Amino acid sequence: MAKTNAVKSETSTEELPAVAETEDVVTATDSPAPVEDAQNIDEIVNSLKSLLSALEKLQKVRQEVGDIKPLIGRMLDGELVTGEDLEQLKVGVNGLTRLIRAYSDHQTALTKAQPARKLLDQMLKEGKTD
Repeated sequence: MAKTNAVKSETSTEELPAVAETEDVVTATDSPAPVEDAQNIDEIVNSLKSLLSALEKLQKVRQEVGDIKPLIGRMLDGELVTGEDLEQLKVGVNGLTRLIRAYSDHQTALTKAQPARKLLDQMLKEGKTD
């Protein structure tokens, strides 16, 4: 049994320097991370600002197009539309193009802002352990 213990302690002693070397490498690699993290945080904050802007535009265009929805329904039902209603329809159909563009911009901004969720989760976990 004594030989078995001696072999184990030799193995353990040989493994310890490898662990220490690995820790030194990790420490050296961690040094530039705060600069990269600051850049990532700036990018994430900017993506959130873009998402908010895209959401505001989408909401505005949705409301504008929503106001003419009954007129579009009447037109699609085959009713004749004249005068002021016809002018509103022209504006509304142009608004549909803006709605499609705003929706596409919103989806793009939403995709770009997803890293914010991970960062927020990470920050909240760190706050609880402090």
